[in-house]
Amino acid sequence: MKNNKNLLWVMGLMAASFSQAQDLRLNDSCYFERQGVNVLVFSNSFNGGFNDEKNSGIEIIQHGIRAIQGGAVRLNNTPEQWDLVPKMTFRKVDREQGSIEVGLRYDDYDFDSRIVVTAKGEAVEIAVWLDKPVPEKLVGNAGLNLEFLPSRYWLKTFTMDGRLNRFPRYATSQTVARPNSEKPRQFKGFKTYDDRGTGCFVDPLPIETGHSITMAMDDPERMICIHSNDAELKLYDGRMLAQNGWFVLRSILPGGKTGKVVSWMVEPHAVEGWIRKPNIGFCQVGYTPGQPKVSVIELDKNDSPKATASLMRINEDGTVSKAYEGKVDAWGPYYKYNYVKFDFSDVKAPGIYYIQYDTVKTNNFLIDPHVYDKITDATTDVWVPIHMNHMFVNEAYRVWHGEPFKEGYLQAPPSDHFDIHYQGPTTDTKYKPLELIPGLNVGGFFDAGDFDIETGANINVVENLIRAWELFKPSRDETFVSEKQRYVDLHRPDGTPDVLQYIEHGVLNLVAQAEQIGHMASTLSNSVLDNYHHLGDAASITDGLHYDPSLKPYEVSADGKRSGTPDDMWAFTTRNPRLDMRAATMFAAAAHALEGYNDSLAARALKQSKRLMKEAEELLSQRTESKRNNARTGLGGIAATNLQLYIATQEKEYLDVFEKEIWKELDRNLRFSLQTALDAIPYMNEDYRKQLRPYVEQYATYIQDFDRQNPYGVPIGTGNWAGIGPLLSFGTTVCFAHLYYPDIVAKDEVYRTANWLFGCHPYHNYSFVAAVGAARPKLVFYGNNRADFSFIPGNVAPGVLFRKPDHFENFDDWPFLWGQNEGTIAGNTQYIIFGLAFKHIVEEKK
Repeated sequence: MKNNKNLLWVMGLMAASFSQAQDLRLNDSCYFERQGVNVLVFSNSFNGGFNDEKNSGIEIIQHGIRAIQGGAVRLNNTPEQWDLVPKMTFRKVDREQGSIEVGLRYDDYDFDSRIVVTAKGEAVEIAVWLDKPVPEKLVGNAGLNLEFLPSRYWLKTFTMDGRLNRFPRYATSQTVARPNSEKPRQFKGFKTYDDRGTGCFVDPLPIETGHSITMAMDDPERMICIHSNDAELKLYDGRMLAQNGWFVLRSILPGGKTGKVVSWMVEPHAVEGWIRKPNIGFCQVGYTPGQPKVSVIELDKNDSPKATASLMRINEDGTVSKAYEGKVDAWGPYYKYNYVKFDFSDVKAPGIYYIQYDTVKTNNFLIDPHVYDKITDATTDVWVPIHMNHMFVNEAYRVWHGEPFKEGYLQAPPSDHFDIHYQGPTTDTKYKPLELIPGLNVGGFFDAGDFDIETGANINVVENLIRAWELFKPSRDETFVSEKQRYVDLHRPDGTPDVLQYIEHGVLNLVAQAEQIGHMASTLSNSVLDNYHHLGDAASITDGLHYDPSLKPYEVSADGKRSGTPDDMWAFTTRNPRLDMRAATMFAAAAHALEGYNDSLAARALKQSKRLMKEAEELLSQRTESKRNNARTGLGGIAATNLQLYIATQEKEYLDVFEKEIWKELDRNLRFSLQTALDAIPYMNEDYRKQLRPYVEQYATYIQDFDRQNPYGVPIGTGNWAGIGPLLSFGTTVCFAHLYYPDIVAKDEVYRTANWLFGCHPYHNYSFVAAVGAARPKLVFYGNNRADFSFIPGNVAPGVLFRKPDHFENFDDWPFLWGQNEGTIAGNTQYIIFGLAFKHIVEEKK
């Protein structure tokens, strides 16, 4: 297999040497290509899930960077995330004509259009065709848009019809207020703005207008020329409406016309002979002396691999010497790039090093026995406590947020939701729509870059932290937590291990849900879209007053306790027995973990565990067998719940059910169920360990198969969210499999996930964990401080996002793409358990 792969690579290099013609041409992946430029035409369509994710339409990858996207017929000057997006009705590639045609439709307005993109030498023509005129309601709103990444263009020059200008670093153009009746409908009828009773929305005015624009003349890798003979070009700054907005070039479609109504000639500049700089993947945290040390080097398909690479040592006197020179081994092609590997495992002497491949040098890193000692500290000390809901969180001179949602949570009425939640036709509770559900504003964690409590994610949080506590008893105490005062202070010890306090905080909210609602809510989330996208102090999302519909909007009652502002958070309570089963598992584990620390909360958790498991089983039994099995398989099944109940109570009935069900679950889904089976080992006899052994052997084969699938040897996600969750789950299971079966899963295997996390991955070699890494962790993340182009230490990015058909990316100058930059509470606590297990293994023979 390896020989065949290398042969394909050599043939590809030969083909590349004959394909240096500079005209854009359709390639085998059905996009336009010339050296240094890719033009994609709806290889990625608007998916409608989170609407405009800035990953769709006509996209231009220029010198390896996808800085232009969103080419489509749009209904707004500067589309926001929740503005309507077109549905792609067809996509036709015509190789003979050198064109791609796409059909677009807006169902809300019964409006169809076609976009035809045709290669024209070094440029493409983008043309909009209409078979019927623009609907009257959309005349003046429908237009051809193309969007440009601000961080790649701000402070760059541009010229419009010969007039010189410069892209602004910050949004400072002009706007106009227009009647709400003139604004096109937004996603599901929601509104992204609060008009404060004015009846108007804000619309940006263009920075410049004309017929010919050249951008970034001062940056050859970003320069692009766009010209239109039949339409006026208007340049807007989308950041006037939203911090995640892009620069937008736009031409309005004329009313009353059909046929070819707008056309642009678009010529992205290509640096002659451009070859992408090698991306030398390595572990930014460093390496222990005895571990495998393999750098994966990502190469442009037009690049010729070098025979060797070197490991350079920085000596104590500041001089540099060559510590090792070794051959570079070809791995082969993977999507659009080629890959080679440099193995320097023979170097074991502690010191400061960097890798040099040809003329490219990495930043320095350490080889030292202690490089992994602190990899989880930023996450446990900073990121997790900052995301504690219903608390005032302080760090030295800084207040991260005040106490949010003092007014509590209202029963959600039947509704669809902008964050893909749903409240069914009934509440499934004793509460009426918009009635206050008492006692929910306690405990819990913000989900991610937003401020809701995702129940499923919070269940994961508690389970991850309990696993860490039960197995490794981390005693680190760097956070003051007072549930009574609702106050958190970072870097102040209080005499209690932080992880135990985080478990308690998570359980407080989840138990309150079970007790007050009767089952688990799907989420506690925003009721209105205009505060869902809030950036700033969580305590200022709502006014802190109970909503009273009898009051006028923005009116406050005489006693100062109620307002007519409908900003209160909602509890979405449609019952899901699968979620209840997950909660039952978590509550049983929590009862055991909290025993002796908070006995009353432990007792409440155990009571809810038994009740929810019984009720969930009854509800699931009413489903067909296939649906029942799918529900159990997708959630760890009833084996996990009964295991945790057995651990908490030592009652044999739960053990009997576990021993009956675990083997079925392993047979149904080994990859998902093995972790549960491994968790049971400390509580089972030797016969159980022997019976589990063949399953671990199967899993070992699964691990090693990744060396064939990709050059990095780990599961790589190719969905609309980068694959950090499955990767961390994989890494954790590998660690536990090694701990219990070291003769089957070797110690070397546990380094796979760490290498990827800390820099050995596609696109760039930055660590995906904020503030963790030798000299180059990522600098921007999609956190709740993303508007500051910053990060919260310990955040774990989703990773490299795959864009069809062959492009990986992870922006480190633009935080607003959640699929590649948003850390979540579930993922980050999953990182904690992985990190603790990994460190335990690394330290075994230190």
